[in-house]
Amino acid sequence: MVTLTDIRRPAPPLALLTESLAVAGRRLRRLRRGPGRLIGIVMNPLISMIVLGYLFQGSLSISGQGSYQEYIFAGVAVQTGLAGIGPTAVAIAMDLRGGLVDRFRSMPISRSAVLAGHTLGDLVVGLVGLAVVTGFALLFGWRPHTDALSLAAGLAVLTAFMFAMLWVGVALGMFSRNLETINVFAGLVTVLLTFLSNAFQSVDRLPSWLRPVAEWNPVSAVVTALRRLWGNPVATTSGSSQHVALTIAVSLGAVLTLTVLLSLRRYRSAAS
Repeated sequence: MVTLTDIRRPAPPLALLTESLAVAGRRLRRLRRGPGRLIGIVMNPLISMIVLGYLFQGSLSISGQGSYQEYIFAGVAVQTGLAGIGPTAVAIAMDLRGGLVDRFRSMPISRSAVLAGHTLGDLVVGLVGLAVVTGFALLFGWRPHTDALSLAAGLAVLTAFMFAMLWVGVALGMFSRNLETINVFAGLVTVLLTFLSNAFQSVDRLPSWLRPVAEWNPVSAVVTALRRLWGNPVATTSGSSQHVALTIAVSLGAVLTLTVLLSLRRYRSAAS
């Protein structure tokens, strides 16, 4: 008699990749039936670009020269990554409440693949949302002023930031299954991290007691890196390129490591 243990499975790394892609495919198929998640990710950045970039641009200023529409786009792009925290957290919480963990426990699938598949699927959704926001930004006057390599490097930095924020959403969904709490917390994170940074105005325009918060905010480092890589206006108070790169590497690495470890530990305890 042939049992599951007699079946030769792929090598663990290949098995993990295959199973993660299968879970990601399931996540994307659900998006096709209900595109509200993509609309939610796109709407907040578009509203910020229209309201701050056009309606209130006369009330905002930056230190240095350049168009405010080009200055604001890096902040809008980062806001697109932050907008994915809430939908990912809600999906994880709903899967846990709906008994998906019990179903996966009865299947020969890696526990890590379930969470990795969620993040991969939502990363694709986030990149699609970013493409939509970028299209509108081009219509509104944003332009990159560097070569293709620098443009791709900026996209790579932004993708890494989006991936780290998705794991923040995974951790939030694992530790808080209350959907109202998740929506409130995710909204606060998106608002605070963007407005307490240089996303929409120079740090030196903030009150003195808020400037240290904005300067140490990792969002400020990501936004500054994107502006430099894309040739957009950068405030004169921004730090050196080496300092910005180090801040991004340390902060995103710490966030990703902490959230992955905590989420996997919590998932294993829930599955057992």
